[in-house]
Amino acid sequence: MTKPTQKKTALMLVDDHAVMRRGLISLLNTQPDLTVVGEAGEGETAVRLTDKLKPDVVILDLMMPEMDGVETARRMLAASPSVRILILTTFGTSDVINRAFDAGARGAILKTAEFEELLAAIYAVAQGKRFVSKEVQQILMDDPPVPELSTRQIEVLESVTRGLSNDDIARQLGISLPRVKEHVNTLLSKLGAANRAEAVAIALRKHLLKI
Repeated sequence: MTKPTQKKTALMLVDDHAVMRRGLISLLNTQPDLTVVGEAGEGETAVRLTDKLKPDVVILDLMMPEMDGVETARRMLAASPSVRILILTTFGTSDVINRAFDAGARGAILKTAEFEELLAAIYAVAQGKRFVSKEVQQILMDDPPVPELSTRQIEVLESVTRGLSNDDIARQLGISLPRVKEHVNTLLSKLGAANRAEAVAIALRKHLLKI
């Protein structure tokens, strides 16, 4: 494990579970080259404190009420571009984790990780490196990202979710039956689904629909 040799790395911890925050803060403050300069239990406060305290690394939970970790990360970096964000979460889909990376997060690790791995992640992110734990890598491999669907494909998918037949979908959308079948087959392929029921389950799990 390569540690920074300059000043202490300033950390801020953002998690809506107070017990989790206090436990991690106690552990992190035992490290001679780390110092926890702030903590927050929700996104709005976290954004304000990041701008005020200028931590080097923010350890950020993905799943928080009101403002989730993705939006919190986005706002943090808009206000404080130099901060480096390490996602620390209990679970997450590939879509949420990838959105966090798109928002600017430098690393991701599960809360079930050993403390030594968390330290390795902090040091890597503090040095501007990317850190993705093996468990997070597995999530990204096992749960493919959300496919891009056209407006018409979304309309067909919504109809399928409501249990409409191909004939019903054709009449509802004013398109030909062969065209409906083509859209359904394309949806199954893009979603990696074996049938309509599996396609619906995947669509609901990945929040592709607003119904």
